[in-house]
Amino acid sequence: MADVAREAGVSGQTVSRVANGRDNVDQETRQRVLDAMRRVGYRPNSAARALRNGRFRSIGVIMSTLSTFGGSRTLEAIASAAVARGYSITLRPVVHPTQREVTGAFSRLDEQAVDGVLVLIHERELDESEIELPAGLPVVVIDANPRSDYPSVDTDQAEGAVLATEHLLALGHETVWHIAGPPHSYAAERRRKSWQATLARHGRPIPDALTGDWSAESGYRLAQRLCDDPAVTAVFTANDQMALGLLRALHERGRSVPGDVSVVGFDDMAESRFFWPPLTTVRQSFGEVGRRAVEALLDEITTGTADATAVRVPTELVLRSSTTPPRSQAGKSDS
Repeated sequence: MADVAREAGVSGQTVSRVANGRDNVDQETRQRVLDAMRRVGYRPNSAARALRNGRFRSIGVIMSTLSTFGGSRTLEAIASAAVARGYSITLRPVVHPTQREVTGAFSRLDEQAVDGVLVLIHERELDESEIELPAGLPVVVIDANPRSDYPSVDTDQAEGAVLATEHLLALGHETVWHIAGPPHSYAAERRRKSWQATLARHGRPIPDALTGDWSAESGYRLAQRLCDDPAVTAVFTANDQMALGLLRALHERGRSVPGDVSVVGFDDMAESRFFWPPLTTVRQSFGEVGRRAVEALLDEITTGTADATAVRVPTELVLRSSTTPPRSQAGKSDS
């Protein structure tokens, strides 16, 4: 820094202000200092700066699923929100969210000097008492059951399932079948339980849920158990990809959508409007979840206190062409 100061003909304090991005330096002087930095090969030392001010401007992310649509979209949203606030992210995937793996991921992130950690573990194991998040770093949990000791941010999964189920009932369907996500998934279980509760609240029969694994293949496979049952007139799938498999199976069995069977998905993935027919689905805002989670973590980092509340981001029902009243109701309205 002394070399830069001599080269630019300014004080060491001015070089420090430019190196730290302060705005109390006029543009001409700033440019002169930046040119001098390039000439002498000076680069600001972010590690040394972090030791001085106690901030690394880096966020750790512990994730259990990178391959799912929701996981990848949420990570993308987190990265965008962090960059917008001048932070980088360090990702630590965990294959199995056990106490050992989660603790190990925290330790590695601590060694890499992060200011706080976002935990994105879809599996319900995070809800279990044996999974304890190590103390010492600010933490915000995404897409998990609210824990009294940590702030959490998630899509309102239960609301989304209510919107999907009540839409189909309002069209005149007697009940709604459900293709659920894997039982180890917190989001899948919240959607399944909300679907059941909605049918019960309206006094409707509650069919057994069929359990998939989020893939279109599992939706297609499970649909074989629904396609030949004429009582099945409405199906709510826990994500759009399983809905895609269901649509193909129904088409192959000669059951029209929505004429014979109405279908609602969940996610509103970009491709769902190009399914045939275009898919009615529940939209969740991954961008808003990522932004709110980063904001909550940065507030915790800045203030040193955690507001251990559960933030629920609202969902929206997107109406397209895959739902309609059942044929019996359509016939009544025509008459």
